[in-house]
Parts: sequence; structure tokens; C-alpha cells
Amino acid sequence: MTTIAEEFLVKADEKAFDLGHRKTINHNIGKYNLAVERGLSKFENLDNSKKKAHTIKWRAIENLDKMLLEFESNFQKRGGKVIWANNTEEAQSEILSIISKVGGKTVIKSKSMTTEEIHLNDFLKKNDIESLESDLGEYIVQLLGQPPYHIVTPAMHLSKEDIAKLFHEKFGTPLDYTPQQLTQKARELLREKYLNADIGISGGNFLIADTGSIALTENEGNARLCTTFPKIHIAVIGIEKIIPSMADLDLFWPLLSSHGTGQNLTVYNTILSGPRRGSETDGPEEMYVILLDNGRTNLLAQKEQRQGLYCIRCGACLNACPVYKNIGGHSYNTTYSGPIGSIITPHLIGMKEFKHLSYASSLCGKCSEVCPVKIDIHKMLLLNRRDAAANHNNTKVEEIGWKLWKISMLKRSRMDVISGKIKKFLLKTLFVKIWGKYRNMPVIAEKSFSKQWQEKDKEHKNI
Repeated sequence: MTTIAEEFLVKADEKAFDLGHRKTINHNIGKYNLAVERGLSKFENLDNSKKKAHTIKWRAIENLDKMLLEFESNFQKRGGKVIWANNTEEAQSEILSIISKVGGKTVIKSKSMTTEEIHLNDFLKKNDIESLESDLGEYIVQLLGQPPYHIVTPAMHLSKEDIAKLFHEKFGTPLDYTPQQLTQKARELLREKYLNADIGISGGNFLIADTGSIALTENEGNARLCTTFPKIHIAVIGIEKIIPSMADLDLFWPLLSSHGTGQNLTVYNTILSGPRRGSETDGPEEMYVILLDNGRTNLLAQKEQRQGLYCIRCGACLNACPVYKNIGGHSYNTTYSGPIGSIITPHLIGMKEFKHLSYASSLCGKCSEVCPVKIDIHKMLLLNRRDAAANHNNTKVEEIGWKLWKISMLKRSRMDVISGKIKKFLLKTLFVKIWGKYRNMPVIAEKSFSKQWQEKDKEHKNI
């Protein structure tokens, strides 16, 4: 049976040498880089803003138990209901229970990585409930039957021609439709769904402890419609999204938008504090917040690595990562791809199955450099590697290989022995299929540099 790590290598190999894929990604990330450069220039002191955000998230995560209870208390005072879900199965079960209670059959969703994490669309489909994505990028990949490619830009891997072809096949629109016309078509298709859906489901960018509110950030307005028209609104949010105060949004909203899309602020920023109250004309009759753990407390227990929970899901590290830009989001086979996914996934799902992601890095440090909350991502990758080795999550072949490497590296004479013929043999037998598939193998010198230097030095002394 093929392991997840083996699947990753196969997919990464395919995408790394797919020139069409590379052209599309380079074009889309290139536009992102230009926008972000302009957006970040608006900060008077960007580094200080990042340090402040890091400190606020540090305080929130170090006091996570207290702040979550504060959020719950304040949210319930406003008529909202809080459900704690330890894992995917509990979250799915609670959502199905809410929908079944009102006899719901249709769900309209806004963009949410937590609902991707719990595979909500597939689960609802199995229970004969229609679940439709309303974010344009999510809608496109749902039509294709694919997971999101990127945590901010779900359809980043598709060109406008790819999307025009998809809409032509699904809805009969002309192949030469412009992006504006395609967007208008999607708007026409989705508009009635908001009005008729029984349940609206969203994620949440931030949980605000002192007011018991959730904050949503978007550019299309679809999240506002999903949380306003249906009679019941369910928000599925990871417990790490907590921030202490409403005042903290003054920092986090600009950091998120500037690093995510290059905007000073996204078009729609919404704060929801419970269901519709008596004097209000808009909003759901019932509002639930599902606080999702799903492995987050495993990461919280790791003192050195818990800063992975500071992430605000801006996607900046993905766009900066040379590995992500070459192999793409789908190769990772995880909800959270790129550098941030590589450090949190082994703790959320399992180190043994996903420790290979911590090796899918050049350790260039660019991810840490661009992070708006100053997570030491490249350091976390090394710590994951350390833990995988310490807990014997590596294969026996891998462990034996590293032991032999260590023995040879500890003594100069042993290093000299493996040079020349032995190194040539190893390259030809063990590494030619991995390294030699797309490139010429290096030519190995007959003698090590050390040996050559000794001989050269001896010759010089004899002159």
C-alpha cells in the first residue's frame, strides 16, 4: 500500500516539472507580490507591528483556557450557543444534529478552512444535504471536485482560460467570457441559493474574548449573505483564533489583509455577536459557534512549537516558499499546505504519517521573514524533524542511513574512505532514480579534497 509520504513524492515530482502549472503559479504569485509590496509600505513600522501581534497571540495562546471561557460566557450572554468539538467526528455530528433538528436540506457556506479540515461538504452529501460553496474560488474548485489549492486563494492554480472552459462545460457560457462575465454568471447562479438555504455555515478569522464576538474578513460579501439570510448560522472556528480584545482588530485586520492580498483592508469586515435580537431586522434566529480542537491541544502541549498556533492564515508563507511555488498546494495532501501546514499538520493529524512535510523545505527562512506574527517557521520545521527522529517515527532504512552518515562524519579517515569509488557506487545504485531522473549526476573525484590537499602539501614540501 502506498504511504502518504510516497504519494507526496509522486505528486511533487509531477508538479515540479509541469511547465504549464509553473507558468500559472508564477504569474498569480507575481501579481500577489506586487500588491503586497504596496500594501506593506503603508505601515509606518512594520517590524514593530509584527512584534506587537506576536506578543498579543503569545498572551492569547498562553492563556487559551481562560480566554475561551471568557468568549463563551460573553457570547452566550448575547443569545449565542457554544459547542466544544474535540475532533472531526464530534464537529460533524453536532452540525448534523443542528440541521436535522430543523429538518434542513440545504446549506450555503462561506470560505472556511476549518470546514475543509473536517471534510464537511463530503459529510453532508453522504447525509443527503446539499452544501454549496459561495466564495468564488471555493465554488470553482467545488465544481471541479478538488480541495482548495491555497488557504487564501483556493483556485490559484487555474488560469482564466481554465475557468472559462469549466463554466462552458457546466453552464454553457461562451469560451471567450471575460473574468467579469464569469463572475457575473456565478453571481446569478448563487444569488437565489442565499435566499433559499436553510442553514448558513461560516468559519471565523478571529474569536474576540472581551465581547464574545467573531470577526469575518472577506472581499466578495458572500460571507455576510451566508450569515444573514438563513435562519440558522453555524460558525466553525479553531480554538487558536482567539484574541483578547476588540481593540486588537485595529492591528490584526490590516496585517491580515496586507499580507494576504496586499490591501490596506479587505472590502468586507464583519463582527457578529450572536443571533438577531428583537429590535434588529437582519440576522439569523439562532447562531452557534463550534470551537474546534481537532489536534490543536496536541500542538499546545509542545512548549517549543506551540507558536504554530499564532497563525492568522494570511497565506504569506505559502507565496514566499520556493518549494510550494514548485510543487503546488495539492501535492501536500493536507488541508493546510505550504510551510505553516508542514509545521502544524504532524501535530494535528500524526507525526508518523506527516513528518515528511517537515523535510519538504529548503530551510531558506523566507517563510519566517514574511510571517506577520513572527512565527519561527523554519525553526519549527527543524524541531519537528528532531521529534520525528527522537520518537523513532523515521523508517529503519532512514535511521540506519543517518547512523552510518554520523559515524563516517565523525572521523576524517572514514570520510576519506567513502570518497571516490564508494561514493560513486552509492550515487549510481541508491540515488540515481531520485536525483538522476531529470538531471545529470555529479562527477565524483577519485580522491577526497583532504587527500588531495595532503598530497599537494607533501609535494610542496619536497620541492
